[in-house]
Amino acid sequence: MSTAAQPSFSVLAGSPGSPVLLHVPHGARAIPPQVREEILLDDGALERELDHITDAHTAELAARAAATCADRPWRHVNALSRLVVDPERFPDDREEMGAVGMGAVYTHTTHRDRLRAPGVDHQPLLDQYFRPYARAMTRAVDARIAATGRAVVIDVHSYPSEPLPYELHGDGPRPPVCLGTDPFHTPPELLAAAEAAFAGCGGTGRDTPFSGVYVPLKHYGTDRRVTALMVEIRRDTYMSEPGGPAGPGLDVLARALAELVAAC
Repeated sequence: MSTAAQPSFSVLAGSPGSPVLLHVPHGARAIPPQVREEILLDDGALERELDHITDAHTAELAARAAATCADRPWRHVNALSRLVVDPERFPDDREEMGAVGMGAVYTHTTHRDRLRAPGVDHQPLLDQYFRPYARAMTRAVDARIAATGRAVVIDVHSYPSEPLPYELHGDGPRPPVCLGTDPFHTPPELLAAAEAAFAGCGGTGRDTPFSGVYVPLKHYGTDRRVTALMVEIRRDTYMSEPGGPAGPGLDVLARALAELVAAC
């Protein structure tokens, strides 16, 4: 596979003394031409899939929040669609989403249609996109630890108001803001700070319909200096679904996210 013409991610500097890293892994729609060639959907079907799978406006949300913080958080932003690779998945059999064809490299769509042909070798995508992304996230976390003694990874996501067929746990509550946690990396005070920050956004829920956090594998389950939380925002609170423009709710959420950053 040839080298992509566009960068696959950006690491945007914050204040030297900030331990916070806002991670935006699913907010982009870009797909390099050589990756597009192996996707089975026609152009119209691909655009519809991108509408459903993309966490639209989350990069803008993180940017607005960062701009208002006295100690600006650092940001790690994926520049490519998760249909290229999903940097938050485990690249092996530990990934439960592999059961619906949505592991590190997706083989199926949100509606469980075929995205890639059976038997396609995924290693080139993992080598070119997944592993460099993971290494960069590890360096970013290590840099926050070196500078401040700790790192706080806040994942910025969104999710649809109605469950999609790919969801493994779509039958539970769908609160305006879902807070994903991890028993090792999410201390009670971080969760409480998030619940307070987003209290004015319509309410929060814990680990429903999505759970877990993103921590680089180097630190995962072993390094308590790394704390983490996933913020999943229900899309109808700030945008027209499935892939439409943002509304005034984005500003409300940006203020809440900034409040959470300040509390870290």
